[in-house]
Amino acid sequence: MINPRYEACVQACTRCAEACEHCATACLREDDVTMMARCIQLDRDCADLCRLCATLMVRDSEQAAALCRVCAEACRACASECAGHEHEHCQTCARACTACAEECARMAA
Repeated sequence: MINPRYEACVQACTRCAEACEHCATACLREDDVTMMARCIQLDRDCADLCRLCATLMVRDSEQAAALCRVCAEACRACASECAGHEHEHCQTCARACTACAEECARMAA
């Protein structure tokens, strides 16, 4: 059972990882993939950090808060990049990243 303190953050991290993976895959299908390179890189980093963050919270790890601080930074960077692209998958990802950054910052506080 997940510690109730972490539940909202675990859910936000899971949703964010899924949105980032979807965004990265969709970016690879865009006509100008080179223009999407930074977006893809940040999507992949953010997705990996979100999954690890969720895993540490489920474990009730003493490292969860520290990683949540890092994850919040990665989510903010990814949200900023994605928000600059008009593609719907990028806009969806930006919203998920922003929500995750807020949850991770709250959990780490």
